[in-house]
Amino acid sequence: MGVPISIRLDDDDVRHELETQARSRGIGLGTLSREFATQAAREARRARIRDASGAVASHVATSAEARAFYESWCTPGTDAG
Repeated sequence: MGVPISIRLDDDDVRHELETQARSRGIGLGTLSREFATQAAREARRARIRDASGAVASHVATSAEARAFYESWCTPGTDAG
């Protein structure tokens, strides 16, 4: 179940624009806000994952031990199967 939150918009122009967008999509302002928040959270999560992957790649690129691990881990052995 969802958790309610409260948002205060300090700019009437912003509220008007959001209401216009919501009406044009046939949804309420709350639904539009929820969609925006969900999209922002997903994008933030993806960015965090990309950053972590980049850190791993940087480590592998600068560490002979890490490169050796990935080379042996990603290459099937002759006894496979």
